[in-house]
Parts: sequence; C-alpha cells; structure tokens
Amino acid sequence: MAVRGYVLIETEVGKAKSVGAHIGELTYDGAKVMAVDTVTGPYDVMVQIEADDLDHLGNAITGVQGVHGVQKTTTCLAVKLA
Repeated sequence: MAVRGYVLIETEVGKAKSVGAHIGELTYDGAKVMAVDTVTGPYDVMVQIEADDLDHLGNAITGVQGVHGVQKTTTCLAVKLA
C-alpha cells in the first residue's frame, strides 16, 4: 500500500532556496519526491513524498534530513479516515 508524507523543514538562515533545490534532485528507491515548496510561516520548505511503504518513506525522510542546511524536520503522514 502506498503511503504519503509531508516533511516540514526548518533551514539555516538563508538556506531555504538551496535546500529546496537539492531535495528536488534527490532520488530514492521505492519513494518519490512529488513536490517541493518554499513557504512562509514557521517552516521554510515543505516536501511531499510518496513511497511504496513506511520503510521506503522513512529512508527518504532520512535522506532529506541529511541535506546541508536542514536544521529540523517534522513529518506528517497522510491518512484516509473512513
């Protein structure tokens, strides 16, 4: 079952543009970066990732966290409420 996560990123001052650009170029086995947006508010960059499963999503998130300029991430998983 495919899963989707939104990664909310706080960057170092002045690094939002470069962080967003770098994340948009990353590739992951079993996961795909669907969107990268620079935003206003408490976060600097938002990333939407879709993955085959939670393990692949977790690996992609770990990759995002390793990008130079990323200070902190918060991940929100999309759920379907019945």
